[in-house]
Amino acid sequence: MADTTNDKEFILALLEERDRLYRHNARLQSKLNELESVDVEIASCKQTIEEQKLIIEKKDQKIGQLEYQLQYLRRKYFGKSSEKFITPDPLQRKLDFEGLDVLPEEKALAREAQKQIIEYKIRRTTAKSNDKPVRQNLPDSLERREERIRPAGVDEENWKKIGEEITEILEHKPDEFYVRRIIREKWVLKNKTLNVEKEVVIAPMPFLPIAKSFAGASLLAEILNNKYTYHIPFYRQLQMFKQTGLSLSASTVNGWFSESADMLRPLYYRLKEIILSTDYLQVDETTVPIINNEKHKTVKGYLWMVRAVIQNLVLFYYDHGSRAQSVAIGLLKDFRGALQTDGYEVYSIYEKKKGVLPIGCWAHARRYFEQALEDDKARATYALEQIALLYDVEKQADNEDLSYTERADLRSRLAYPILVLFEKWLYKEYDKVLPKSRIGKAISYTYKIFPRLTRYHLDGRYRIDNNLAENAIRPIALGRKNFLFCGNHDAAEQAAIIYSMMGCCKACEVDPRKWMEYVFNHIHDYDNDYSKDLAELLPHNLKTQIGENL
Repeated sequence: MADTTNDKEFILALLEERDRLYRHNARLQSKLNELESVDVEIASCKQTIEEQKLIIEKKDQKIGQLEYQLQYLRRKYFGKSSEKFITPDPLQRKLDFEGLDVLPEEKALAREAQKQIIEYKIRRTTAKSNDKPVRQNLPDSLERREERIRPAGVDEENWKKIGEEITEILEHKPDEFYVRRIIREKWVLKNKTLNVEKEVVIAPMPFLPIAKSFAGASLLAEILNNKYTYHIPFYRQLQMFKQTGLSLSASTVNGWFSESADMLRPLYYRLKEIILSTDYLQVDETTVPIINNEKHKTVKGYLWMVRAVIQNLVLFYYDHGSRAQSVAIGLLKDFRGALQTDGYEVYSIYEKKKGVLPIGCWAHARRYFEQALEDDKARATYALEQIALLYDVEKQADNEDLSYTERADLRSRLAYPILVLFEKWLYKEYDKVLPKSRIGKAISYTYKIFPRLTRYHLDGRYRIDNNLAENAIRPIALGRKNFLFCGNHDAAEQAAIIYSMMGCCKACEVDPRKWMEYVFNHIHDYDNDYSKDLAELLPHNLKTQIGENL
């Protein structure tokens, strides 16, 4: 029994040892499998790494291509595709693709130009400070009504007058209406022996501005001048007339306005033809509220302004209130020459049009930097200082009354080095600012149209900004605040005709009321005589013909 028990214990011990060895072997096998799996994973990772390296290489190549495209598109978007920086030589007007850094010579030229501008400004300011304002006398052409005042208690028997002290006071009385009575005499033939076509004759009726209307040329001129020069709406004028004892209906005056605009329409078309035949225009657009009868509310319409700078002629153009590019294309389709505008994207097409030289406006660029002063005072101030130097050059040319050639030479010598440096500053700062910040928008706007902004130096006739165009638009802005809207598209088109004529009068320093009265009295002389040119009635031509009467 003892042996049997020992055998059983021995067998159990063997089984336990076998089981232990089995488990140990299983653990070793598991670890071996894990090691084999790690080897496989390592091999897989090595393969993945190699694949990722290939992908990274491809992406690096793609990034390089995109960076190249980005630089290309920046040049194309911000200027001509052949341009990057304006050349230091203003006579070449070609751009170098490698000149990223500011050269010492460029810095020296800019510093010297800045020094000369500041020195001239100081001399000019000192000279002005020595000038004392002089009170102007009242014009001799005004009627003088004397009012003599003698000291109390003075008589000629006991006193002797030794002199006088004269003080002139300007007075005014309200305008007066009068009725022009046209009396045409009728005559009957007494001597029957005379061979005449008619025995009863009457003097012919002179041409009236508006047929079958009692409105004379002076009244029409006064009403239109009050509205479109002094911005007094028709209804306010009617109230003023009523105070003098004259009552007119609003419908009557509105009818006179339409008839007057139609009377001036042929002259307006002739003005448009003359302006578009010139070689230097400024173009801008402004809003005008129009009543939409279908929607029963006012909608925003646009008037386009075209100014012939050298000839001092102004045209307002209305095309159903649209501001679309198609309007500009239709309006300027035959124009050839320099076209000065703001940065409105519509005008970008003229960069590629043969025969048209787009010019930018520094006043608009300056406005963006002024708005950015609160965001980034350092950058905005620097930009405004550079722009101020450019304007100082223009003031110097104005003060010295330089010719166009001399002005262009002065710009090349003083303004152009500043432009060279300023453009490279814009390029470097562009990536350092947030695109949607005000300073970012200012830099982007200016750099985008910089080639246009610099072209004003090419010809002394070209102006540094579009302010003349904005001055012509200002009466419309004032009108919006007074008579508020145009009744429909036809009324807006008629207003464009009147604004054009008033704008020409203002540009040529012609009294618009006198000019309009003369034109209303004489425009029908051109109805049937085609040998006459309507352009003779335009303010600048009429001023030459009749001079002081305007």
